[in-house]
Amino acid sequence: MQSGIGKRVAVLGLCAAGAILLGYVESLIPVLFFVPGMKLGLANLAIVITLYFFGPGNAAAVQLVRIVVVGFLFGNLFSIAFSLAGGFFSLAVMCLAKRYGGFTVYGVSVAGGVSHNIGQICVAAVLVENVRIVYYLPILLLSGLVTGLLIGLAGDETMRRLKTTSNFFF
Repeated sequence: MQSGIGKRVAVLGLCAAGAILLGYVESLIPVLFFVPGMKLGLANLAIVITLYFFGPGNAAAVQLVRIVVVGFLFGNLFSIAFSLAGGFFSLAVMCLAKRYGGFTVYGVSVAGGVSHNIGQICVAAVLVENVRIVYYLPILLLSGLVTGLLIGLAGDETMRRLKTTSNFFF
């Protein structure tokens, strides 16, 4: 029994490390987008995989670890606030889409990408005390759709390979 728990903790640690590493890689990519704060969401790949293999609670733990570590290493308190809002709203929507929506990993990931941007826009409107920031929403929704689809594709392929080549997760 202990070895099963230890194995799960070790694998979840690897998932968190993967999310942190992807967050670091993303921080190295120059901001070429014309909308401030727009990112690829690479770390969400680890969150999607954790959600599918280990469930919502474990995905939330990995999400929290990732946001705090990446925020303190490569960001600031504002980036942590934005990431917490976007990340947990996104995770909640992904959990609902997976459980009740009948979506594939592609649909779940797109729902996560779009809802992440909605969560961040809501926090931004409160922090800057200006609702005009909502004008960014259409382009952010489009970017969430595209990046969510790409993360879904990568997540589906990664999970398929992990299932067929390793019994580490099971």
